[in-house]
Amino acid sequence: MSDQPTTTIKERKKTERLFKKPNWLRVKLPTGENYKKVRRLVDDCSFCAVATGRPQEIDEDEPRRVGEAVSLMGLKHAVITSVNRDELKDSGARIWHNTVKEIKKQSPGTTIETLIPDVKGRWDALETMTSGGQEVVSHNMETVKSLYRKVRPQAKYDRSLEQIKRTKEMGHRTKSGFMVGLGETQDEVFDIMDDLIEARCDVLTIGQYLQPTKMHLQISEFISPDTFEMYRQVGMEKGFDFVESGPLVRSSYHAERHVGCH
Repeated sequence: MSDQPTTTIKERKKTERLFKKPNWLRVKLPTGENYKKVRRLVDDCSFCAVATGRPQEIDEDEPRRVGEAVSLMGLKHAVITSVNRDELKDSGARIWHNTVKEIKKQSPGTTIETLIPDVKGRWDALETMTSGGQEVVSHNMETVKSLYRKVRPQAKYDRSLEQIKRTKEMGHRTKSGFMVGLGETQDEVFDIMDDLIEARCDVLTIGQYLQPTKMHLQISEFISPDTFEMYRQVGMEKGFDFVESGPLVRSSYHAERHVGCH
């Protein structure tokens, strides 16, 4: 009998020990009255029905219900995102537009960031998506150029940069983000910063990649808080209006901080 399975298990356990989360990635669950209030409201919402698989028909009433939810929660700032709807001719642009309009109608004091998917070069759809009155338009690069085929095979690095560039040309505040810890070099991090500056990206977020399940890409390394701070400083020196960089940073992390930061 081959001992290969036993060897594989040992190697897997060794890998898991090597990538045990450091202390700076261990956080307490949020508490406080605002958190409890949001939990009560969200737990009773009927509009949230996220599932994987074949997408359903477009729900024409969704924009109204999203606007209602934002209003009920009394949000000062809302970050709205969506699944990819590549099978639709407009990539779901009309629903995006209507959703932003409804939020502004039902909660006029709320500022909005839309985190939009890759429109696959459908620039007319991009214009529709971003014309609802949102304050910030975000599209994440996710990783450095050399890792695109491995990390983001369905997308194209240069096309995502072009999407950000065109968004800026339409007069919007632009934002993007990427993960580190996937095997990129520091020089590659500086290169993607330069590419985003050239595309006229205003706001940048940098966060640690965390492996969701064993079926996903393994973590290459945990980036230290000091390195994240170095990336933040370099990003500001390169010309971004605002850089949020840290192990726990995600695209919507403290998103309200940079809405009016110029």
